[in-house]
Amino acid sequence: MSTTSNGGRRTSGAPMGPMDRGPGHAAFAMPVEKARDFRGTVRKLVAYLSPYRWTLVVVFIMALGSTLFSVVGPKIMGNATTELFNGLVAQVTGTGNVQFDVIARILLTALGLYVLSALFGYLQGWLMSDVAMKVTYQMRKDLMEKIHRMPFRFFDGTPHGEVISLFANDVETINRSLTQSLTQVVTSTATVLGILVMMLSISWQMTLVALLVVPISGATVAFIVRQSQRFFRQQQDYLGHVNSQVEESFGGHLVIKAFNAEEKAIERFEADNATLHTAAWKALFFSGLMMPMMRFIGNLGYVFVVILGGWLAVRGRITVGDIQAFMQYVRSFTQPITQLANISNVLQQMVAAAERIFEFLEQPEESPDPAHPVRLERVRGHVTFDNVTFGYLPGQPVIKNFSADVLPGQRVAIVGPTGAGKTTLVKLLMRFYDVDDGAIHIDGHDIRSFRRADLRAMFGMVLQDTWLFNGTIMENIRYGQPNASDEEVIAAAKMAHADHFIRSLPGGYNFVINEEVTNISLGQKQLLTIARAFLANPPMLILDEATSNVDTYTERLIQEAMERLMHGRTSFIIAHRLSTIRDADLILVMREGRLVEQGTHEELLAKGGFYAELYYSQFEPVEVAIPSYVG
Repeated sequence: MSTTSNGGRRTSGAPMGPMDRGPGHAAFAMPVEKARDFRGTVRKLVAYLSPYRWTLVVVFIMALGSTLFSVVGPKIMGNATTELFNGLVAQVTGTGNVQFDVIARILLTALGLYVLSALFGYLQGWLMSDVAMKVTYQMRKDLMEKIHRMPFRFFDGTPHGEVISLFANDVETINRSLTQSLTQVVTSTATVLGILVMMLSISWQMTLVALLVVPISGATVAFIVRQSQRFFRQQQDYLGHVNSQVEESFGGHLVIKAFNAEEKAIERFEADNATLHTAAWKALFFSGLMMPMMRFIGNLGYVFVVILGGWLAVRGRITVGDIQAFMQYVRSFTQPITQLANISNVLQQMVAAAERIFEFLEQPEESPDPAHPVRLERVRGHVTFDNVTFGYLPGQPVIKNFSADVLPGQRVAIVGPTGAGKTTLVKLLMRFYDVDDGAIHIDGHDIRSFRRADLRAMFGMVLQDTWLFNGTIMENIRYGQPNASDEEVIAAAKMAHADHFIRSLPGGYNFVINEEVTNISLGQKQLLTIARAFLANPPMLILDEATSNVDTYTERLIQEAMERLMHGRTSFIIAHRLSTIRDADLILVMREGRLVEQGTHEELLAKGGFYAELYYSQFEPVEVAIPSYVG
């Protein structure tokens, strides 16, 4: 199938304002004020991690091992300090010497433990990075597959920047959080518990004093997390809004400048950007407040522990080495608590990003293809519209009780004023939308009984809004027939009268079209999409103002080529210039979504009805009353 729909690119060029987001946006981006389904989102995230559960088990074991070795280290180093202190005292009193061989064995043991801790830490980090990469790869894959299963209604009402933000920001947030924070939760928790055990083994009195800071720290963390939670969610939402504004303003910068709408575009951007700035500032302020608050509380506990430790050492109830080890443990004890507090903020960001992704993945999809689809060995092209009714919004039909019978090989022109429903009709024929009532049949079969891919393969489609991608001209023409040879591509280009201008470009068929498709003209784009339709060689054609962007001479050449292309094929032609469809076998005249007339060009002119009025209005001058005050 050859298609030249805009592919999701916003072609109007006008930036989208807050009121333009449509009904689909409300379903996708939930209001910031609503409570987040934290547990539900975490369960869905765990489901993504479940294929790697055994790798995660190994990661957690290594994280625990790394933590265990690092926690035991200060205690062993304290033994070395005690041995050195006792040896120096004995040497001063003349009762013995420093046992350097014993101290060396203790230090080597400590060194070995720290090396093992570093090795385990490296391995768990490497494995966790691999898991995070695979999870985010799967997420991006699921998002892209979801996009292709989404109904057109969703994209009619959702800014493109919102969807792009899922790939660019939200997935990356999850990747970063999984890589840096998930194992840190395990290590920090294990460190707190391990240090607590080691401190109790040294002195329960000093441990009790050290633990007094825990409830104060917990209350501080709870307050900060509660305040920052809603700002992180708001930050993620408005990051998508800002991306949407940038994407639309960049894509439509010519229109914005042409209509002197720069200030209005900037105002709209600044409104969303200001909200993003405020939310991000508040979120970062609260997350940044965590460290100094926790450090202050930890230092208070440290002071009280030092006072108590000195008092116990004076009374001989604790050794010098144990005091040193305990001081290290106290310092280390507040660090994992602080880390857990910071991780909670990171996890809030991750869950906010994951929630947006899962909201998108849970959006309603197109109705599934039939379990036993119809497959036609040969498509004759007999198309029947049977009382078709359709509306983009409930209760507001655009097509009303439309019925028509198109015989195989007929050239059918669909005409009518703007907004009559002409393009909507071919969208229904391609099942971009499903009818609300009635049915469309091809060769006697309801189009809903076909697989969408099989149905759309029956049509070659050339639209007024051309769509080309960043790539060579050869690749763009071959888009509708990936297995076509270079010779077939060139032959299709010649039939579309595109070969001459292609060879005049640097590199010819290897000329690279840029991302915005601004390095070739509108008419040249139109010719390439027509060549794409020639190459696809479908049994039926849809031509929606296919020659609207070419000059009169080129239009005549294309019309000649179209004559060859349409020969023997059922063809649907939408044209505002009625002079181009005078040779159509059947003309369907639409007005306000209804079929008001049908017949050949001569028959309709003879009737003197609405078609005749449309036709003659293009050739006869229209008298315009000039107000008397015009000088």
